[in-house]
Amino acid sequence: MANTLCIDIGGTGVKLIVLDSKGSELCDRQRQDTPQPATSESIVGVIEKLSSEVPHFDRIAVGFPGVVRHGIVETAVNLDRSWSGTNLAALLNERLGKPTHVANDADVQGYGCVSGHGVEMVLTLGTGMGSALFIDGCLVPNLELAHHLFKKKKTYEDYVGRTALESVGKDKWIKRVDQVISTTKHIWNWDHLHLGGGNSKLLKKVKFPDEITLHSNKAGVLGGYYLWENN
Repeated sequence: MANTLCIDIGGTGVKLIVLDSKGSELCDRQRQDTPQPATSESIVGVIEKLSSEVPHFDRIAVGFPGVVRHGIVETAVNLDRSWSGTNLAALLNERLGKPTHVANDADVQGYGCVSGHGVEMVLTLGTGMGSALFIDGCLVPNLELAHHLFKKKKTYEDYVGRTALESVGKDKWIKRVDQVISTTKHIWNWDHLHLGGGNSKLLKKVKFPDEITLHSNKAGVLGGYYLWENN
């Protein structure tokens, strides 16, 4: 019966929480601003500090904003460039002494959101834009949609990331999000879309159809429990 330390590393904040063997919260979510520069050493330092203030845990699950293969970071566009090649799973295992799984942050959030039926897409709206795709509950890993061209030489992330929100304002940004949703529907023909991430709170008053669900930002850490259950 294992407790899981679930960590969500983001461009603006590092969050974590401990879940029990049934996926229930054992403490409040802890958060600290992402240090600058956002190197592996500085972020692991934040994790060490925050993890010392929570209940006992037996294993670790991490959502990371980039491509991750076998615990090794390949890309980290919204963090420090030095992350490339870092074995984050091994590093946390060494520093915290617990077995660790690491995956793309949108993939991890998706584990905590999807129903397991049909084609389900996850979009996370924060510093950048995360994306994940599930088919009958099975993950298609590392779908890095954010850095593909979307419109007028802008990538998806250029169009709806935090910088875009600050540049064009909330109302125009919401219209842009709607355009992204429409485009993904036409490309992937998803049965259900899950929206999350720190900026998804700006969409609370939008009336979405039943095939779109808005999730709280906490889903990014809660999904860590299911990352272990599915690996």
